[in-house]
Amino acid sequence: MPDWSYRTLFRPLLFAMPSRTARAVTLGAMGALSRLPGGTLLIKTLGHMDRYRDLESDRLGGLRTGYPVGLGGPVDAHGQAPAALAQFGFGYVEVGPVTPEPIAGGGPIVLDAEREELHYPVRHESDGIEAVLARERANAGKRRQPLLFRLRHMPQSDSRRAAAEVSGMVERTKELADGVILDTFDERWTEEEWFAAAEETIGAARRMLGEGAPVFVYVPLDMPDDRLESLLARRRERGRLDDGLVIGDTIRAGDLYAVGRSGLAPTRRKLRLIREYDAACPVIATGGVHEPAEAVTLVREGADYVQLHSGLVFAGPGLPKRINEAILHDAMRGKKPPEPETFWQGWGWMFLLGIGMIVGGVIAFLIAATTVVLPYDEAYLGAHRHELHEGNGNVLPFMSHDRITLAGTMVSIGILYAQFARHGLRRRLHWTKTALLVSGIVGFSSFFLYLGYGYFDPLHALAAAVLLPMFMLAMRREADDPPRTPANLRSDRLWRRAQWGQLMLVSLGFALALGGGVISIVGITHVFVPQDIDYIGATAEELSRINPRLVPLIAHDRAGFGGALLSDALALLAAALWGVRQGERWLWWTLLVGGLPGFAAGFGVHAAIGYGDFVHLLPAYFAFALFVAGLVLLYPYMTKPVPASEE
Repeated sequence: MPDWSYRTLFRPLLFAMPSRTARAVTLGAMGALSRLPGGTLLIKTLGHMDRYRDLESDRLGGLRTGYPVGLGGPVDAHGQAPAALAQFGFGYVEVGPVTPEPIAGGGPIVLDAEREELHYPVRHESDGIEAVLARERANAGKRRQPLLFRLRHMPQSDSRRAAAEVSGMVERTKELADGVILDTFDERWTEEEWFAAAEETIGAARRMLGEGAPVFVYVPLDMPDDRLESLLARRRERGRLDDGLVIGDTIRAGDLYAVGRSGLAPTRRKLRLIREYDAACPVIATGGVHEPAEAVTLVREGADYVQLHSGLVFAGPGLPKRINEAILHDAMRGKKPPEPETFWQGWGWMFLLGIGMIVGGVIAFLIAATTVVLPYDEAYLGAHRHELHEGNGNVLPFMSHDRITLAGTMVSIGILYAQFARHGLRRRLHWTKTALLVSGIVGFSSFFLYLGYGYFDPLHALAAAVLLPMFMLAMRREADDPPRTPANLRSDRLWRRAQWGQLMLVSLGFALALGGGVISIVGITHVFVPQDIDYIGATAEELSRINPRLVPLIAHDRAGFGGALLSDALALLAAALWGVRQGERWLWWTLLVGGLPGFAAGFGVHAAIGYGDFVHLLPAYFAFALFVAGLVLLYPYMTKPVPASEE
């Protein structure tokens, strides 16, 4: 459920449901998808969160993490979708709060969309240690991120009993936990009682977990500042016993407990206070992060990690990826960018391949618009094109229709490939290499579809023989550098509008891929659809009586066009899924210029030959509407750079 589907389609529906129902439906669907064959790969593909060395860190008490964003335990409180959430770009996962016995929610979770807050009836809702351990054993291996168990005593326990409860849970979780977060502060206790409980549980965790398993102390967001100062002063006096602090995200709001955007200000205040006492202490900040800008602010002010909870509900599941990109860009500011690839190192070969596709498409168009068939086509048929025309006056126009649409698609592919090479491979952008690799493999493989009816096309074979080495030379280089354009920081109106535009283009990519696959299958099986037969005025059997090799020749054209359309669609789909980024002006113009030849060829040839069947053209009308709507909605987002004030 990427942002382009969550913000546009699903969020309005989910926000109309009771919050617990919406959470269960969302996580249940994601969990079910992740358990299907290829489901986890699909989730990862839709999000495509790259790993970059500059985002890796060992500040999580020595644990190595790939991203500076953590997943808050209450998001998937019942462990419904661990494998799915693991693909979103999280560096670690919090499990909890975990209590010795279950603590029921006791009422609905109230969602305040205007203030972007969730209101819980109890602060520490938990399934209890038994259920959590059983669940995590079942989920073992479904995610690679470190697991931090947040352990909390029962609500009515005194300080001594609380210390015993938390210490007992440390013992029970050590087989699964990579580290623990000790949530032992209780406003009912005196300062000395709390310190005693905290030190006892830290000591127990050290003994039970051993080296390499970090022990963090949880600082509630509404902990009085004087209590926090006392904690920090004692840590400085006695030496730090823990491996870091976690600033919570929950504030008492009357009879409820609020988690939301309002938590950012107190989080920043507590973070500054911690840094006054300990500049080197690892800190996880969890409150009020609903936009990348807020995460960047916390990192600039000293947070080592940010942890998400309510932000995922209000901003969408793409928030961790957006935060990772924003933090990465912020970290790279001022650093000299690497030198772009030289032309012959790799990207130039793909650029030449694209130019070759454009030239080939133009030549194919000129032939299809004039003679339609080539001499080797006539040699294969054993007949001159005039004989075909005499046998059925609509055969040559129909073949022209197939070949001109193929020519337009070839030009579109060439434009996409050349631009992806010049602006993507040259800068070693990972998504462009992946897009070109997938699209190219499909495109070159579709050559074998030409053989479906036993027709070997020497011109296509020659083109494939020339272009395939270029493709292989271009793909031999690594491409894993991060984008250098500023990352989007705000979930503002411009960004929300862009989600609709991205939805349109992703839908177009899927639709064209489906269409290309169907056309290829039809081309090598039935060859014609009913509308084709109505236009030609003859069935396949009747055409075979004109010339027994005519249907195989037409099938070759149809299968070739279907394969090319599928290849083109995959390149477009990859760009729509992974390349849409604020200020990527080149990609917007690439999609516009790359899409026009295909649509112009398709609509133009149908008008020219009088093949105007509405049902036949309806998919093309629908695709063009998605194309126009997507580009219009994305125009201000992709063509205007991120404001300098937000960088």
